[in-house]
Formats: sequence, C-alpha cells, structure tokens
Amino acid sequence: MLVRLNAIRTSHRLVPLRPNASLAAGAAAHSAEMLTEGYFAHDSFDGSPFWKRLSGYVHGARSGYWSVGENLLWSSPDIDATKALELWMASPEHRQNILTVRWREIGIAAIHADAAPGAYGGRAVTVITIDFGVRR
Repeated sequence: MLVRLNAIRTSHRLVPLRPNASLAAGAAAHSAEMLTEGYFAHDSFDGSPFWKRLSGYVHGARSGYWSVGENLLWSSPDIDATKALELWMASPEHRQNILTVRWREIGIAAIHADAAPGAYGGRAVTVITIDFGVRR
C-alpha cells in the first residue's frame, strides 16, 4: 500500500511518506478495536477523537507542532491495496488526505476478521486504517 500511495503522491509532485511505528501502532489498534467492537468510525469505541488515540505521535515534535489525519475503509470479505487506493482517490475527503502537502509520515494497518459483529453483520471483513502525520 505504501509503495502505491507514494506513487500517487509523487505523481502529484508531493514528497513520499515515511513509515512511522507510532502511527502504525495507532492504526492497528483502531482497526482491531473496530472489528472487535463491531463499529466503523474515526472516533474510538469510548467516543474519544482519533487525534487523541494518536497523541503518542507528538513525541519528537521539536517546535511542539504536530498534526494527524486518517482514512478508513472496510470491505467484505477483503480488499487489496490497489482497490483501496482507487476507492479513496474517488472520494473527495479521502483524496484530500492522501494529497495533503504537509504529511510526512504514515502508519498503515489492514486487519481481517472471519466474522465481525455489529455494523459488519457477522461477515468476513477487512478493515484498513491509514494514519497520516507531521511533526516539527
């Protein structure tokens, strides 16, 4: 996914994104929580906003400036990187996140469940979370 996403960014004359372990951990935790709890939203299950979940990313921000963004997607039973990026690029809000100039780092997680509850209706589901970030 990162290779394909960076190809899109460079084709728009934007810098490629670097993987970040904190953002990846936040993305994985959120995808897993959504599958376990049966919901689909940027907010965490407890109602807290996504940027709070990613607040650990702030470490290393020399000037105190940091910013994060997030794209989510679910598909049943699964989806590949090409199709996920195609869907995001067709959505104005998701496309804007992918093409945001200020992003420098990214965390990506794709998690599959054979039978996810709640919003997923017991179906086999793959949830993808990508978290974008910049620190200065």
